Amino acid sequence: MTERAPAPRIDTSGAPPRRSDATRAGILAAARERFAADGYERATIRAIARDARIDPSMVMRYYGNKEGLFAAATSVDLRMPDFTRVPREDVGRHLVTHVLDVWEDAGELTALLRVGITNQAGAARMREIFAEQLLPVAREVCPDPAEAPTRAALCAAQVLGLALTRYVLRFPPSAALTREEITQWLAPTLQRYLTADRP
Repeated sequence: MTERAPAPRIDTSGAPPRRSDATRAGILAAARERFAADGYERATIRAIARDARIDPSMVMRYYGNKEGLFAAATSVDLRMPDFTRVPREDVGRHLVTHVLDVWEDAGELTALLRVGITNQAGAARMREIFAEQLLPVAREVCPDPAEAPTRAALCAAQVLGLALTRYVLRFPPSAALTREEITQWLAPTLQRYLTADRP
């Protein structure tokens, strides 16, 4: 008596294959690297498609044009925690460590910073992130909510200046700093910007 082969397994979940998700992820990864390396103006759909090993028409199919692709590739969620639950005296340190965690885990931030200093689309995206994600933190913790925009802008200047010198321009002294050293230098400044009385 011959042994019967097992019946093929049938997927009963009803979910269709998600090849498109993998394709989109590949396009976005290639776009972030290309925008970071070449900037917005020099990066091309053709080069991004070549990096992603797909036809350029697929990029256009998913994102329409370079502006649409850039918007998707630089969609950034800083995942800000609820700072009302952080002890007031630890706000600066907590913000620095959180931003470092996010920045070193998200290539799109470096791409966005490189493009933002030379292109209006990138600058507009940076302003959106500032207004939607950093400004609310300042409103939560500063003494006077009316001063939140100024205080948040000062924090942004510190954080973006560090990121520019560390991740984009790669100044050796900045790149050589450990996370603990960055926190020790930067946390007191952010703490003062966010919680100290107005000068």
